[in-house]
Amino acid sequence: METNNYAGIPDKHAKLDNAKVVLIPVPYDGTSTWQKGADKGPEAFLEASKNMELYDIETDTEVYKQGVFLTDPITENRSPEAMVDAVHEITKKYIKRNKFVTVFGGEHSISIGTIRAFDECFDNLTVLHIDAHADLRSEYEGTKCNHACAVYEASQKTNLIQVGIRSMDVLERSVMNEDKTYFAHDMVTDEYWMDNAIDQMTDNVFITFDLDAFDPSILPSTGTPEPGGLFWYETLEFLKEVFKEKNVVGFDIVELCPNKIDKSSDFLAAKLYYKMLSYKFMGQKVDQEYEGAQTEKDSSKTKKLNLYDDEN
Repeated sequence: METNNYAGIPDKHAKLDNAKVVLIPVPYDGTSTWQKGADKGPEAFLEASKNMELYDIETDTEVYKQGVFLTDPITENRSPEAMVDAVHEITKKYIKRNKFVTVFGGEHSISIGTIRAFDECFDNLTVLHIDAHADLRSEYEGTKCNHACAVYEASQKTNLIQVGIRSMDVLERSVMNEDKTYFAHDMVTDEYWMDNAIDQMTDNVFITFDLDAFDPSILPSTGTPEPGGLFWYETLEFLKEVFKEKNVVGFDIVELCPNKIDKSSDFLAAKLYYKMLSYKFMGQKVDQEYEGAQTEKDSSKTKKLNLYDDEN
């Protein structure tokens, strides 16, 4: 896939040394079970990003000036496990360089690797999972690294909060913490769901955003669309408050399945990514150093990461 500068930004804002943000594309679609094409998602997202206005009206910012470094895509596809290992390794490498690391998939199985990296690097992590599907199977179709297993590991090792859920297997209820699950049909009538979800979060939050969380009327181009989803402004309202109240340490966006006729989904994904960056860096000066406050867990203690150790 073509890998020019993110959103066509000038080179001075796209170099790793100058960038606060790292964007890792993962064009992987090895375990999806209905509509294929999520491997084309990163390319469609990047193409749409080149056609955005880079001034955000709401935040009165041009967040690209904080610097966004676009890595080479992760193309490991020998097996789901090999892909997860590659995503984990590369994500962790950039976290350790004190970057705000973001990942764009690809199907949701890529998030197993990203979440694992962030959980190893940040103490007491909350994973905010925004999705139509619970993705809590411990194993599916012979692998623990299936898209249907995307947050099972997170449910066992982190503070998992799930938002927008409206499709699941009955067996997933035995794993799910329903006190921290916000079902779409309940959210419609619960005016306090945003506040309640944020109250359950720890200080450090990683967001994994499956685009099928959106209602298919505004984002049809995804592998498994489900009716009754989120809309644009309620989603932004929630995300803005999460970024305001918590230390969002990174995020991934997955499951864009582009089609040749309708490009609106690609553009929505591009705007969502840019909005999330805008919320993260709102109020931060361009010359202000990014402080990720990352720590790495070590069985009995927490220690500061060696930012330039690329061994792991």
